Amino acid sequence: MKKNIFIDCHVFDHGFQGTRTYIQGLYLELIKDKNTNFYFASHNVENLKNVFGVAENVFYLKYKFENKFYRLLVDVPKLIAQNNIDYAHFQYIVSPIKRCKYIVSTHDVLFLEFPQYFPRLNSLKNKILFKHGARNADIISTGSQYSKSKIEHYLDVENVNVTVYGVEPIFFEEYDKNLIQEQIQKKYGFKKYLVYISRHEPRKNHYRLLKSFIDLELHNDFHLVLIGDVTFRDKEFDQLLATLEESIKNRIILINKVAFKDMIELLRGATLAVYPSIAEGFGLPPLESIAARIPTLCSKTTSMAEFDFFEEDFVNPLDIEELKRKIYNKLNNIDIERQIELSKLVAEKYNWIIAAKQFKEILDNYHN
Repeated sequence: MKKNIFIDCHVFDHGFQGTRTYIQGLYLELIKDKNTNFYFASHNVENLKNVFGVAENVFYLKYKFENKFYRLLVDVPKLIAQNNIDYAHFQYIVSPIKRCKYIVSTHDVLFLEFPQYFPRLNSLKNKILFKHGARNADIISTGSQYSKSKIEHYLDVENVNVTVYGVEPIFFEEYDKNLIQEQIQKKYGFKKYLVYISRHEPRKNHYRLLKSFIDLELHNDFHLVLIGDVTFRDKEFDQLLATLEESIKNRIILINKVAFKDMIELLRGATLAVYPSIAEGFGLPPLESIAARIPTLCSKTTSMAEFDFFEEDFVNPLDIEELKRKIYNKLNNIDIERQIELSKLVAEKYNWIIAAKQFKEILDNYHN
């Protein structure tokens, strides 16, 4: 008999975020398995249809409630019962009313390891909900060995499964760099720039990147483009930005909401991408940057330390002198051939075909 899998897709009702990228990439591959039925659930079902399309084994379920508590307490258990679901796949947080087997993807527990970077009440709430989700899971998955060890330690669970995360094919596509930069100049008013694509919060380390940019006087030739919504205010960053002369401040571009196609364009046009985050559960953006053949610097901390191919392009995010030195050296020693080779390596190792195969093997082994 076919397995019936329910996928909680409430994140598709909002903007782009890591969990949405994960669900989309993974299930676009998994739905090719015609021996399994897939039930995608959200409030805005049209968004899901635009992503996953029409197929005989793909079904769409609409949540009645947008409120997350009503969704988990009422919508989810009702839809699971109505559709004879065998497995329900959640991100971090599950419905407390359990009517089938649970698959839980817990991508990180950074708020427990680095509490200084997170609001206390937010961390307390997530600790309770994440631990409940992990302990009620029949299958737990994550994206790195680092996250596996931390999840098992902090949530007191065992046998967390690791599957790779994939980089979307669009990042590997060919493009005309000069043409992209001309288009960006017309649209945004700048052409030569460094880019950092990430949510904005203290652990993301925007402060040290901004300080390096200023100390190196890169504002004379470049803009610094920071793309991402503000999650938690970074007081050090805000204070430094406020003290800058207007001529320098104008070279710092903060972009909060950005469409996916515009984000791709801004990445492709960059001279250098820098990812100085202090802590990540996986760290997909540096891989996306490498896939697009952009010269890239990446922190050698937490899960990102597993990206060993960065070699001399690794940086200690807490050492501002090293960060400045690496930025200066990279800008003056760009090796296009090396970027092409790294892009090929990422394509071979981090793709959703491999991720789906690993995920299916874990599910099949449990089911059998």
